[in-house]
Amino acid sequence: MRVERTTRTALLAVLGICFMTGLAFASVPLYRLFCQVTGLNGTTQRGLVAPGGTDRQIRVDFDANVNPKLPWKFAPENPSDTIAVGARDMAFFTATNTSDRPITGTATFNVTPAQAGKYFTKIQCFCFTEQTLKPGETARMPVIFFVDPKILKDPDAADIQTITLSYTFYPVDSAKNAS
Repeated sequence: MRVERTTRTALLAVLGICFMTGLAFASVPLYRLFCQVTGLNGTTQRGLVAPGGTDRQIRVDFDANVNPKLPWKFAPENPSDTIAVGARDMAFFTATNTSDRPITGTATFNVTPAQAGKYFTKIQCFCFTEQTLKPGETARMPVIFFVDPKILKDPDAADIQTITLSYTFYPVDSAKNAS
């Protein structure tokens, strides 16, 4: 009787550990999916085609940042653009490797205000794609996007006049970049 109880307790403990490990691995993709569906924390949407412009204009500001461990200069070619809601637009960012060795970086993004995230749709983006720049090399990177006209019907977002698209570049692997 005591052996059965000990075996059952051990089995439940192992199952609990397996479940928690699986949950830990699944949490990042599940959170990313949740953010993409809801636009939580300024997470943008992905699209293939812009629906077409409306009469309403909205300003999009572009912000560029670089992690201090990455010796790059990174900036938008234009700090802002005014576009028709629903119209396809393109912005360019440039990155320059200021070091004397090849370095790989990757960019993350965010949109503010956060309630605009579910309406800001990117068709093409350089984010989360590794970019390797040789010493002194400059790369020009496009972002193709639109602001979904559904933003005009959302009472929490309809009065938004300016959306900021912000990117931050980080080194991919400091050990790989040090060689």
